[in-house]
Amino acid sequence: MLQLWTLAVLLGAVAGEEVCYDRLGCFSNDAPWSGTIDRPLKALPWSPSRINTRFLLYTNENPNNYQQITADASSIRSSNFKTNRKTRFIIHGFIDKGEENWLSDMCRNMFRVESVNCICVDWKGGSRTTYTQATQNVRVVGAEVAYLANLLQSELGYSLNNVHLIGHSLGSHIAGEAGKRTFGAMGRITGLDPAEPYFQGTPEEVRLDPSDAQFVDAIHTDAAPIVPNLGFGMSQTVGHLDFFPNGGVEMPGCQKNILSQIVDIDGIWEGSRNFAACNHLRSYKYYADSIINPTGFAGFSCSSYSVFAADKCFPCPSGGCPQMGHYADQYPGKTKAQFQKFYLNTGDKSNFARWRYQVSVSLSGQKVTGHILVSLFGNRGNSKQYEVFKGSLQPGTTHVTEFDSDVDVGDLQKVKFIWYNNVINPSLPRVGASKIAVERNDGRVFNFCSQETVREDVLLTLSAC
Repeated sequence: MLQLWTLAVLLGAVAGEEVCYDRLGCFSNDAPWSGTIDRPLKALPWSPSRINTRFLLYTNENPNNYQQITADASSIRSSNFKTNRKTRFIIHGFIDKGEENWLSDMCRNMFRVESVNCICVDWKGGSRTTYTQATQNVRVVGAEVAYLANLLQSELGYSLNNVHLIGHSLGSHIAGEAGKRTFGAMGRITGLDPAEPYFQGTPEEVRLDPSDAQFVDAIHTDAAPIVPNLGFGMSQTVGHLDFFPNGGVEMPGCQKNILSQIVDIDGIWEGSRNFAACNHLRSYKYYADSIINPTGFAGFSCSSYSVFAADKCFPCPSGGCPQMGHYADQYPGKTKAQFQKFYLNTGDKSNFARWRYQVSVSLSGQKVTGHILVSLFGNRGNSKQYEVFKGSLQPGTTHVTEFDSDVDVGDLQKVKFIWYNNVINPSLPRVGASKIAVERNDGRVFNFCSQETVREDVLLTLSAC
């Protein structure tokens, strides 16, 4: 295998070929595009006619049926495209197609919160081939997207600042190519688990990087190495903000058995996709949920996920935390530096949004061994019970933990405390919480007090103090 790889690299040293296409320019198979350690096999991108890139426009006026537009001013003017709205392109990846439900579903989530031109880019003619060839076809599709964006600017007076490219997997690098061809003028690019093979470690010219748009953010959900872990996504940071939900490697809910993955509620095709690439697909599912949960994906700046999991990165700093996904561009410090890393946890199924709280419980009553749980009640909702501590429950001690609630409780109004140990004790011991402090990620602290104690499995309600 090593000999074949070495031979391919040596053959790459031979003078490359070039192919040119009207409107889009010329493409070479010289380094860094192929014939390198990262891209050993020589290949040229297919022609625009063979790839057949299509632009499927959904708007608030036609949320369920697309209008196909072309890079022609009359085609756009006769559609529902409106120049007083943002334009968000959604670009699929390898083996996928622009008419998959997840793209149009993402558009419809956008229509719930904004007026927008939502364009699903279909390049299945170039994505459904060998992976090596698809990575080369990325360049032609990126050029097509850039050509349409430039036409919007030149013919309709549309500002590239209002263009947002959202790419999944290879689609992330298509967005990067389009961004380079518009000299970083587009307002934003979001990379949804940018593809690793043939891109990780390559020069910026080849892959998505922060210079490709005014603001670049990325969500990494399958960042384990392709060999031997079959991780399809990049671990390398590529944006101004790089989010690593759940650590970026193994996503909750992706460890289901084979049968439950394939016999999926969305059908055999979706179930098969989830089985083969569940972690990789999570990135666009998180983004879709983030659109309708503006505060449910707060990312915490941390040196690593293990440090985050050890509860050492809470709360958000004075400038706040960025929101992973749709609202990342609202973060004040979004472009103060490149490759800023953020960590968070999500749920194991949609709705994936979570709200993180730190809870501090000061115990009272008798000394026992057991578990203590707390539930939160606020003006927006109530949480379920979350375990704060298990072990020796001693009066006068304080236990602190963080948990991720599936409910945004808002401003807290009360908390409920309960303890249990499932041990028969004739003395019927009583335990209480003299004080419970709850801190939100914005740093606001809510304090609750009680002088009561309760027996096992009896709820104790604490009021504000």
